[in-house]
Amino acid sequence: MANHLKESETRDRAMSAQEFAVLGGGEIAYIKAVKAKEMKKLFPQLEDVPEGVDLYAVHAADGTPIALSDSHPGAVANAKEQELRVVSLH
Repeated sequence: MANHLKESETRDRAMSAQEFAVLGGGEIAYIKAVKAKEMKKLFPQLEDVPEGVDLYAVHAADGTPIALSDSHPGAVANAKEQELRVVSLH
């Protein structure tokens, strides 16, 4: 019974930033809708993105931005091309 409680406590606790950073081992990605202002911070090499444009960023499990698309299906396709499994965040 003691082991069961330990597993439950472990399952219910919050992950540390370090644990979350290695989650997915380069195999998992998530997609986040971003506005032009936020996109400029994530992808500083891109310039002159008009305000009000909806974009979709593909992120590694640790939050590292990987790619940018002008559509959600395009972002999903990009992740799949890179052999990443897209997961939903809530």
